[in-house]
Amino acid sequence: MKKNRILSRIESEKLMAIIRVQTIERAKEIVNSCLVGGISCLEISYTNENAGEIISQLKKTYKDEVLIGAGTVLDSETAKQAISSGAEFIIAPNFQLSVAKFCHRYQIPYMPGCTSMTEIVEALEAGADMIKAFPTASFYGPKVVSTIKTPMPQVPILSSGGVTIDNVSEWLESGVDCIGVGTLLSKGTGKEIERHATMLRNKVIEFYG
Repeated sequence: MKKNRILSRIESEKLMAIIRVQTIERAKEIVNSCLVGGISCLEISYTNENAGEIISQLKKTYKDEVLIGAGTVLDSETAKQAISSGAEFIIAPNFQLSVAKFCHRYQIPYMPGCTSMTEIVEALEAGADMIKAFPTASFYGPKVVSTIKTPMPQVPILSSGGVTIDNVSEWLESGVDCIGVGTLLSKGTGKEIERHATMLRNKVIEFYG
């Protein structure tokens, strides 16, 4: 099943670039740099109105070389537009039942942001595939993952924020299923992004020996 393959790839790669970009040229520069550094899972944020167009063009250019999802998806209308543009998974800073139902209907992985155990349980019951630790990951760092997984070890968690080159191993030790990385993989020159991607990937390789 395609949905299972997508989730398996996200979990196995462990790193996801969170990208807010306005032009396809800059998007391609970031993607090229991430690929050289060993990162091929990417979230394109809908904070920009042309996110759907960028997702569509990136999928046409890179095809299965990259796994591209849509981020900051607040409602089912945006989810529909993103999926029609080629988004392979949906991420949001919040949990929205209508989005969960839409994604579940079409077997597209949904990863809502949750801040409490009550939200997490409600999201999982509605069909969420991973839980985005947002904005708690930025505030509390890796310990937010172990805090959630202590009572509910089965919860798959995508972190968002709070990662540095030096604390990747702490995130992995906490049990995080995938690490969302923003600034390190979206700001600076192509060479800087490539260097950061390479360093992050090497940290993951080192952790798993």
